Amino acid sequence: MTPWKLLDSKTTAEGALELRQRGDREFLIVIDGRVLMTSRDRRSEQGLAVLACGALPGRASAPRVLIGGLGMAYTVRAALDALPAAAEVVVAELTPAVLAWCRGPLAVLTAGAVDDPRVHVVIDDVAAMIARAPRGHYDAIILDLYEGPHAATQRADDPFYGRAALANSRDALTQGGVLAVWSEEADDAFSRRFTAAGFDVATHRLGKSRTHVVYLGRRIRERR
Repeated sequence: MTPWKLLDSKTTAEGALELRQRGDREFLIVIDGRVLMTSRDRRSEQGLAVLACGALPGRASAPRVLIGGLGMAYTVRAALDALPAAAEVVVAELTPAVLAWCRGPLAVLTAGAVDDPRVHVVIDDVAAMIARAPRGHYDAIILDLYEGPHAATQRADDPFYGRAALANSRDALTQGGVLAVWSEEADDAFSRRFTAAGFDVATHRLGKSRTHVVYLGRRIRERR
């Protein structure tokens, strides 16, 4: 079997973040020895983007979409394929090396998605970007983070899935706008919290044999 080749490694607070390659088009992103994502399996990323973009408000002819987490840019590619030419896609990514990888060796996987003129990648924390956003700024927010909601994220101040974070996302969305959240497995407590934050929430399982789910929440119109 062809061995994996280390292309790059960056030190992070969670351990070494590595890009590995085997053959021409097979890649892994690994952190502290744990596989975060592989180029062979893109179903979750594609399903997340397709569901989110398919739920956009009908009036959004030039939608503004925020994606949290770049990864191998599969979510970005799937969103671009589902969005109109006038769309604007802002991607928040914490690690500059990940953007360099997507513009370099990983570009072949997504036809250079990050260099599409509709895309603007920002090196920033997506939670901070959501909190700073003007009210009603985005038509959709897509959270494709490697740790979705689970038992350890139940605290009220969780920066992505806590009550305040969900309220920030709601405020940053247009009326009827969409918040899509990837999760490794279903989390009923998060679903209840998501609904309580002012969203009409649906849960979509990604494939019959997979535990991965997408929570799709539409911002409910405020009562006058």
